[in-house]
Amino acid sequence: MPGADGSILITSILITGARAPVALHLARLLHGAGHRMILADTPSRPIAAASKACARYHRLPPPRFEPQAYADAVEALIRAEGISLVIPTCEEVFHLALVWHGRTMPALLFAPDIGLLAKVHNKHSFIRLAEQIGLAVPETALLNSPDDLEAVRGRSRELVFKPVWSRFASHVLLRPTPQALDAVAPSPAMPWVAQRFIEGEEISAYAVARGGRLKALALYRPLYRAGKGAGIFFERVEDDAARELVERVVAGTTWTGQISFDLMREPGGRVLPLECNPRAVSGLHFFRDPAHFVDAVLDDGPEVAPDVSAPQTVRLAMWIYGLPAALRLGGLARFRKAMRESEELLDWPGDSAPVKAQWPALAEIARVALRQRISLQSASTRDIEWNGPGSG
Repeated sequence: MPGADGSILITSILITGARAPVALHLARLLHGAGHRMILADTPSRPIAAASKACARYHRLPPPRFEPQAYADAVEALIRAEGISLVIPTCEEVFHLALVWHGRTMPALLFAPDIGLLAKVHNKHSFIRLAEQIGLAVPETALLNSPDDLEAVRGRSRELVFKPVWSRFASHVLLRPTPQALDAVAPSPAMPWVAQRFIEGEEISAYAVARGGRLKALALYRPLYRAGKGAGIFFERVEDDAARELVERVVAGTTWTGQISFDLMREPGGRVLPLECNPRAVSGLHFFRDPAHFVDAVLDDGPEVAPDVSAPQTVRLAMWIYGLPAALRLGGLARFRKAMRESEELLDWPGDSAPVKAQWPALAEIARVALRQRISLQSASTRDIEWNGPGSG
């Protein structure tokens, strides 16, 4: 609950999405500042559950497939553990926002309401929102039907096509041939967007805001990815235009919670928004000072700046994804240099268990992938994905 000075008075904090390295990192930061950390998720052995920062781990029903059971379990957990603040880290944020929308909960959810979350998660309505705030945006058309697709087919080599509801760059078509669009079937239930391809330098942003005021911001560049999707090796960047863009979005939406962006810096220096993810992303790993981070985010202290300068990586992911890409593209020397100069983001003084916990966590995801005949990346979020109102 907010204190008289604007701070959030905490007894115990619940972090959801314990499968994610960002959940582990956030738990370590808050635990380091003296808070009791409870973690929850649907896997049986997520990496964050192995951390000394985790006082207790609770396994929850899958929200995508069992929303009512999930809501009941979350409420029971909050009451049993005396939780006063819930911080989502992954796409379960949408499911939690629906829980808070549908019932009176005994804890504060560190996220906006479901209406705003949906608006920024939607790849078309986010661009329209940014435009209303007064930001320059790339040309972005909504595709609700085959006729909408036909209207832009002739310009396909100038455009990027992606589902309105998607993650990890899944299904993205980058400047495809007109014929490649035959595989796309937009509909009101499964809309797509066609967005102008922008030449330039990609910038990712992770931010925390309170009431529209920026409390933490890390700008970074992913240099290696898991396939086309999530970054697994990233370095910090500084860019005033990117910072201004983030500030204007959080102020224009009166945002409270975590929020992240995919941006593009054009050769002339202008920064354009591509899409928004209203959750934690890898930029969180550039903060390692618990006292300053928690003072800014929970105690309403001044904005905290990143205190890590070295590139961050998950070495296991680099061996799985980065090395094959380096061998395929002839970038072995660059790969060796990256591994030599980076820091393992899972490392933390006095808390080594999560590094070893990667293996059973990966095995659990791999079993889901094999059973469902999907990729590892799809399996990692299958049970928490949210694909718009009425999705299941």
